[in-house]
Amino acid sequence: MNYWLFKSEPETFSIDHLAKRPKQTEHWDGVRNYKVRNMLRDQIKVGDKAFFYHSSCTPPGIAGIIEIVKAGYPDFSAFNPESKYYDPKSTTENPRWFMVDVKLVKKFARFIRLGELKQHPLLENMMVNQRGNRLSITPVTQEEWKVITGILKYT
Repeated sequence: MNYWLFKSEPETFSIDHLAKRPKQTEHWDGVRNYKVRNMLRDQIKVGDKAFFYHSSCTPPGIAGIIEIVKAGYPDFSAFNPESKYYDPKSTTENPRWFMVDVKLVKKFARFIRLGELKQHPLLENMMVNQRGNRLSITPVTQEEWKVITGILKYT
């Protein structure tokens, strides 16, 4: 199993939105970055876990845990001219963009703020803490996962 951090702007799609979906499951669409596309297509697998991270808000941080329940498949929003994620160069025969399906595992009782992540010495190399990192999905090491889930146990 691998671990990830999935970012979403809460005004667009928050952990509460996911909690209200049927079976608390939804596709994770709209990724338009080739590096992240490759992760969705090739690396993120069923059973992997991810932190659900609220970004572009005050304060940003981790709201809970999700699980991958369907591996990468073509992002159908790219085929829809009505979608803000439409890409005329992406076709069903040659899809350019991919998505996965996620299921809510747990909404945290306490939001873990980015500032708290940045202050923890064992998380200094975590990608979300790196200056200039704009990727919407990043890998999380097993050690980082243990540290973050451990923060919740002792607070």
